[in-house]
Amino acid sequence: MLSYEEARRKVIEQVGKMRGPCATTSVSVWDALGLVLAQGVKTDREYPPFDRSTRDGYAVRSKEIKPGAPLKCAGEIKAGDAVTEALPEGTCVQIMTGAAVPAGADAVVMIEYTQRAGELVRFERETPPGQNIVLRGSEARAGQTILKPGMRLGFAELALAAQVGAGRLQCAKRPRLAILSTGDEVVLIDKQPGPFQIRNSNSVSLAAQVRIVGGEPVVLGNAADRVEDLGERIERGLKEDALVLTGGVSMGKYDLVESVLKALGAEFFFDAVAIRPGKPAVFAICQGKPVFGLPGNPVSTMVTFQLFVAPAIELLSGAEALPLPLVEARLADSLNERSGLAHFLPARIEWRGAVPEVKALKWRGSGDIAALAGANCFVVVQPENEKIAAGERVSVLLRKDVV
Repeated sequence: MLSYEEARRKVIEQVGKMRGPCATTSVSVWDALGLVLAQGVKTDREYPPFDRSTRDGYAVRSKEIKPGAPLKCAGEIKAGDAVTEALPEGTCVQIMTGAAVPAGADAVVMIEYTQRAGELVRFERETPPGQNIVLRGSEARAGQTILKPGMRLGFAELALAAQVGAGRLQCAKRPRLAILSTGDEVVLIDKQPGPFQIRNSNSVSLAAQVRIVGGEPVVLGNAADRVEDLGERIERGLKEDALVLTGGVSMGKYDLVESVLKALGAEFFFDAVAIRPGKPAVFAICQGKPVFGLPGNPVSTMVTFQLFVAPAIELLSGAEALPLPLVEARLADSLNERSGLAHFLPARIEWRGAVPEVKALKWRGSGDIAALAGANCFVVVQPENEKIAAGERVSVLLRKDVV
């Protein structure tokens, strides 16, 4: 049985081997958040396009500044003003943040370090050359590639694209992931369940997780515990870029997912992982598509998705698989967990100082969605760590959606 680290590496290795060039589409910069760039973006000019002041104050020749000695203020420059004349010798000019520095000036003195009386400005301290000025072209040269293919577009990347006039971007299309739940006990969320049935919450959580990571969910509903129905729905799911199933992957009489996938020619890379919750997790390639069989209990589904499905979506999006968002925190209360498995315990992490503190929450097993709704992370207890004392440092897996 693989560790979760080994299983995750196996997914990244196999999906990385099989992915080809992504289909692309032209997207407005307003709508490209979270997409992966499929083109290079170059600057249309130097940035900044002029020597730019980073402070409100006075543009000066630094060699002319003597503490207590006055200079005449020759005018004012605000952001957006056209600056065509050089700074006359023996003078300064009032300047605003973002404004163009006139030729001849080589520093900006912050207004806090000056005193003004009429047209005369006195300076409290000497000023080194270059102070509070960003020189023309120092951020980027004209024609420089500033965004590269394969980059995930966040708000900073989109702002950079907008700055250089890239109003439309060629991006990889979001990979489409079919989502199929299984089990006779599952009913649609808008239906009244019977006394021994449950609503299909897994498809909702999986669709949300797919969107967070950059995919497009295709929800196929629920398959009954019958080979024919399950087989038909799996074949439909294999028309998409990847397939994620929940339930039917354990050892019970009606756990049919693996047998149906085998009949369809699937090659299995693991069917169990040494974790709790989520031990009966499956990864296979079937008809050229990645297939994930996740346990049916909701917390198991959510954990195994983040561990194994998320990196596959990142790869299918045209990006590289990101590392797990693990941080270190101080444990609030002691833990005593069974050795031999890596445990992912619903928890809350709080930042009250330099080192965050994490507290495992009380939960009643992998069906306890309410506990996870109160958690913003998981405490990761490694298989060899049976007892962990309060105050010790532990690894914490952050929930991508709430932290």
